[in-house]
Amino acid sequence: MDDYVCEHFGKAESYTIYDTETGELRILRNTSEHFGGVGHPPELIKSAGADVVICGGMGARAIAMFKSFGIKVYMGASGKVRDAIEQFRAGKLVEADEAMGCTNH
Repeated sequence: MDDYVCEHFGKAESYTIYDTETGELRILRNTSEHFGGVGHPPELIKSAGADVVICGGMGARAIAMFKSFGIKVYMGASGKVRDAIEQFRAGKLVEADEAMGCTNH
């Protein structure tokens, strides 16, 4: 919960998976193509069972991929993971669509 939110989702070295119902927390390493692995970060997050992603920023393609998986993306988070969760709960983050994503890929 004390890790910082990465400004760009795809470049994060790891993702914090937090279950809002149980309070369970786990760290998922980014083993996607961005770090010499296979697949895309949204596929990795989908395999972890997430239904919401909270991030600072994200590319349009990743937003579209999450949308196709039925996973909602909320952008604009900053600070530590615990801060981002509170920002989400307080309704301070914006639900993203492809037009909001960066296109520098």
